[in-house]
Amino acid sequence: MKIKMTRRRFIAAMLLAAPLAVVADAKWVEPKWLKVRRLRIGDAAPTHRFVHFTDLHHKGDRAYAQAVVNTINSLSPGFVCFTGDLVEEAKFLAEALEILSGVKSPMFGVPGNHDYWSHAPFEPITKCFNATGGAWLMDERRTIAGGKITLIGASCRSISQIPALANPETKNILLLHYPAWVKNLGTQHFDLILAGHSHGGQVRIPFYGPVIVPFNVDEYDLGLFQTRAGPLYVNSGIGWYPLPIRFNCRPEITVVEI
Repeated sequence: MKIKMTRRRFIAAMLLAAPLAVVADAKWVEPKWLKVRRLRIGDAAPTHRFVHFTDLHHKGDRAYAQAVVNTINSLSPGFVCFTGDLVEEAKFLAEALEILSGVKSPMFGVPGNHDYWSHAPFEPITKCFNATGGAWLMDERRTIAGGKITLIGASCRSISQIPALANPETKNILLLHYPAWVKNLGTQHFDLILAGHSHGGQVRIPFYGPVIVPFNVDEYDLGLFQTRAGPLYVNSGIGWYPLPIRFNCRPEITVVEI
């Protein structure tokens, strides 16, 4: 028997299908639908170009992690910044570092809370980042780009341990894991602060924002914010935690020009 498709039946079918489409997108499409976001800091013509990524949360999906590295390399950045959470379990660290060792630009990074909670050893992480020409910054600073940029890395242990600026004549970029720590930087000022941790909330309702964000995020859930300590950019991250879902919040790699 042929069922006639009336306007009422069509609307009912759409209303039934819409939640299913949202669930399918959140579970099977967006979690690995990597995007490249572009960000320019300052009004002057940029002199440096680099990549920021964060919150890899590698759980053994080698193909996805390799796609992240391939995308980074395709962008040919001057250097790469990572702002924490390589893994959730130490058993995945060796594979994560093997893949990240393929990054062809100097890679600088700081740990996140999961890097501590996993009890992953930091020595092989340090060796991996050093081998790219970069560094694993544990409350340390490095002057790079021919002496024109100072990178300051927070170890995610205490905001009070962030070192003072190395050179006021350089552009100063702070790598943080927790975005809300920007409120506790005192009188320090940076040309740019990069953070992760929030994952953008993973599920963002249009015209509302994230359903929930983790601790030490506060209002700094995703994107660029102007703060007393300087411009803060919060990246939506690569991986997921605790559930493998994303909606209206794709994983990202950010190309920064400053």
